[in-house]
Amino acid sequence: HWRIDVFNSHGKIYEASASMMFSVPIEQCQKGQPGDLRSKGKVAELALGYQGSVGAMVNMGGDKMGLSEPEMKSIVKKWRAASPNIANLWRTLESCAKKAVKRRTRVIHPLKRLIFDGRDPKYLTVQLPSGRKLYYREPHMGINRFDQPSLRYWGLDQVKKKWTIIETYGGKLAENIVQAIARDLLMFSMHNLDKDGYDIVMHVHDESVAEVPVGEGNGALERMCTIMAKHTDWADGLTLN
Repeated sequence: HWRIDVFNSHGKIYEASASMMFSVPIEQCQKGQPGDLRSKGKVAELALGYQGSVGAMVNMGGDKMGLSEPEMKSIVKKWRAASPNIANLWRTLESCAKKAVKRRTRVIHPLKRLIFDGRDPKYLTVQLPSGRKLYYREPHMGINRFDQPSLRYWGLDQVKKKWTIIETYGGKLAENIVQAIARDLLMFSMHNLDKDGYDIVMHVHDESVAEVPVGEGNGALERMCTIMAKHTDWADGLTLN
């Protein structure tokens, strides 16, 4: 809830995250403050949302900031402690997916907005709040490098660009689902922009780019932002502006 409050107010998520992690006032987490807590909050926010640990922090430049491995481990623990609902989401998503595959059944996530369906052995599907589905081909159980049961499926290795068996887990499922929901929200806003007469020339991640007549300038931009912050029924309560 503190994250939602941040985006409903000042929007300084790196500073707020550092404040929560290190239990200090947010004023002590601004740029240039002693200890550079903001930078630690930033690398944690960018690296840890999908169950990443020290390796993810290194990929985001944690070591280049001068952080040692023990310091990064400590930051991982502090971030997860400050974000218990996110950590719980990883666990519940993995549990639902495994149950659906092992029992060949349909499982509704505790949040009631996601439905896992493993009844068809060819695919595990995850129905998103929008009604669209994600598909995981030929899902099955295996044993991971930690000697624990893991969920696997056939997919495209994003590095080697080869069709192979891919192992997944709670954090990776969260990444797939969150990014898919973000895509659906962007598509909803792009349809609304199109209806309003905007000529969309491209879109990048969470942005739409449109050409407007010379002279419309700021007014067109403000209207565009208003349209992109419009809510859809399946995402009521989510801060979009």
